Amino acid sequence: MPRIVFLSVSGQVLATIAAEPGATLIDLARAHDIPLHWRCGQGTCGTCRVKIRHVHQPRVADISRKERNVLIRHGLLSDAAVVETAIDDVPDQWRLACHLVLDERDWEVMVPPPAD
Repeated sequence: MPRIVFLSVSGQVLATIAAEPGATLIDLARAHDIPLHWRCGQGTCGTCRVKIRHVHQPRVADISRKERNVLIRHGLLSDAAVVETAIDDVPDQWRLACHLVLDERDWEVMVPPPAD
């Protein structure tokens, strides 16, 4: 079972949760009252942005067209990425929690304050 550690921007541990692979990160956060802000829950608003760290970084990761377009629209991914089907999976890359499916890896998840 992967261990997911939710952190504030300052590095304070908000929660450490044993998770089931296959669940989405947003569902895990909602089930455990993690202060991860979201609006739509469908991957279109960009509110549930997070940064993740895991032992396999850096690497290249597949990204859905929907997530890529939302990240570009909110300025969280370069316009050059519009034709890409993968992104650099690095700790500073924003991702959308509603698109992230948990696997067997332990993750650290940085939860930002709500966007204005």
